[in-house]
Amino acid sequence: MAAKPSSKAEAWEIFDHIVEAAALSGKHNDPWILGTDGQPFINPDYDTLALLLGVPLHLKVGTQTGVPALALDVWLSYELRRAGFGTDQVWPRPANPRVLPAPVSAFVKSLPTAIRAKAQSHLTSNSSIPGVTSSSASILGKNYLKQVDVIITDWVTGPELLISTKRMDSSYGKNAPNRIEESYGDAKNLRLRHPLAALGFLFGLRSDILEKEPKTAEWLFDLLSKLGREDDAYHSTCLVLMEYSTDPVQPAVDEEEPTDGILEPGPQPITDPTEGEIAHLAKSTVEAVVKALPKVSILAERTPDDLSPARFLTSLITRVLAATPVNMHEEARRRRSSILPRK
Repeated sequence: MAAKPSSKAEAWEIFDHIVEAAALSGKHNDPWILGTDGQPFINPDYDTLALLLGVPLHLKVGTQTGVPALALDVWLSYELRRAGFGTDQVWPRPANPRVLPAPVSAFVKSLPTAIRAKAQSHLTSNSSIPGVTSSSASILGKNYLKQVDVIITDWVTGPELLISTKRMDSSYGKNAPNRIEESYGDAKNLRLRHPLAALGFLFGLRSDILEKEPKTAEWLFDLLSKLGREDDAYHSTCLVLMEYSTDPVQPAVDEEEPTDGILEPGPQPITDPTEGEIAHLAKSTVEAVVKALPKVSILAERTPDDLSPARFLTSLITRVLAATPVNMHEEARRRRSSILPRK
């Protein structure tokens, strides 16, 4: 009897199914719409986000597994592909391996037919090939390497977009100060080495903070806003308010969220054996799981305007396009301009 896959491997299988189903016939719909001011902005796919956020609740896993925050990473990378960035440009990818440098992918595609399939199979069946692929990647800041959750990068351009994500579902007053302090330091570290990269920070927060700890919520919203206005911090910050009735799994007293430790440059080697696992669940099993996922709602109407996901995505994508020549990211530019009135 085969061993049960790890919670993260199972989560990836369900995540992949959700984002694949959201792209009808393999094509992402255009997320750009015109605002009342005549300017284009991103209309986020909150339905897909709600499904992704239901996965860790279904699996009953705590923050120490990394799965709850991973749902946010998967959604952001999905939104960037909706905006027109390529599958291999945005990490994490929607298939194994999650971190695959675009030149490696291009090389495999250029191979003769006789060996291409074998090379492709080797890539997709190994979550981590030392120095080539991995499930996560680190970026060198001014003083230290930082594991970044959502990335657009290439050897030609260097990092173009760097987004860090955090999630908090309980113990708000205890955990919030630490999260903000960490974020200020990480933002400055990355911004000083990569001033042209679009730098963002997304914070996922359970909505019961509004009733349980309203003062903490007010304090946190204020600092998140300021974190996106500092000259040496993030270019944009975001708040995702999640409402759900299922109780999240609480970490044991001696359990803490995983830390980055001392990182190596580039794709991170896998030290946890479960990290490299690939689940092979039957399609019917995954479909049944998705249909029965716990319900999650996104409270966009209670999110401050300057922290809205729509503003966040619009700001960062616009910055990436403004910092590159017009012959780069052509599909992303085409999608954005397609909704503008023709002159």
